[in-house]
Amino acid sequence: MLLATSFTVMNIGAHVRGGGKLTPSLDAGVEIGATSIQIFTQSPRMWKPSLYEDKVLANFREAQAAHPTIKDTFCHATYLINLASPNKELYEKSILCLTTNLTVGRGMGAKGVVVHTGSHMGEGFEKALPQIAEAFMRALDGAGKSPKGVDDCPILIENTAGAGGTVGRSFDEIEAMINACGKDERLGLCIDTQHLWASGFDFSTLEGAKQLVKEVDSRIGMDRLKCFHLNDSKIELGGNKDRHANIDEGTIGSKGLAALMGHPKIRNIPMLLEVPGDGDGPRAVDVKKAEKTYAQGLAMYGVSAKPTSSKVKSVTKKAAPKKAAAVKKPATKKPAVKKAAVKKTTKKK
Repeated sequence: MLLATSFTVMNIGAHVRGGGKLTPSLDAGVEIGATSIQIFTQSPRMWKPSLYEDKVLANFREAQAAHPTIKDTFCHATYLINLASPNKELYEKSILCLTTNLTVGRGMGAKGVVVHTGSHMGEGFEKALPQIAEAFMRALDGAGKSPKGVDDCPILIENTAGAGGTVGRSFDEIEAMINACGKDERLGLCIDTQHLWASGFDFSTLEGAKQLVKEVDSRIGMDRLKCFHLNDSKIELGGNKDRHANIDEGTIGSKGLAALMGHPKIRNIPMLLEVPGDGDGPRAVDVKKAEKTYAQGLAMYGVSAKPTSSKVKSVTKKAAPKKAAAVKKPATKKPAVKKAAVKKTTKKK
């Protein structure tokens, strides 16, 4: 029997290894206690795509849909992609690669394919914007369609730390890219907390988190924000470098992340860990740290992350008497039937 409570169920995910059959990634998520996963569908530093049979994709969709604990799957596109490159050969290879990654994501029934837009290599954002929009539209229209009955898989533009000519360093730039694509609903947003911090956005207080929600909602729309990359930072605020740290081992700290995670409009969005762990990525201990930080954040807003033990005990006590009464009822009915039969016989005589 489930109780209606006021507590919020957290969704802490992690980047895990995919594998040739894809379904082992679900087991990898379970092993560390994650409730969502993110995977690469091909090597992140190679152009050669991984080819999956329809049966492999269908098996993953079925396993994900029926999974008792893994709620969402996200894919991360290859790091080599550069949709803003002035090099035409690289530009075309990037579009083809993103299209292939999106085809796999749709076939898997993923919630989104996260992509780093790339760098304009000093040419300037305004000059690169038209070709970026063209690249997104070509990928969205050219990728294989989602299977019948499966929700479409959007491209999720990830914000950057702001180094060099990287595109997506501000919500202004991400808004401009989406607008240049006619505000296509198949484009969404993934916010990396470390990148956001390194780009100079301080979200580490209740007021800062409130300002973040306000800016995202007014410029891009909170409905486009599909997931977070949850990372601490080895770099100071505004340092403009992409350097992830384990939770509470960086310059943001658990308290700073908690203010963000607990916000009412953010707390139900999947949080995907991309922390280094001990060198091989997120571990069970990292998921536990994130859960603790999440609970800390909810407390800042006066919300509990789990029901109290007293509510659980009260349900147990009420359930026991009902079972005992149900067992005794059949035994009391038998004498009543016999008496009724005797009375009827007496009246007839």
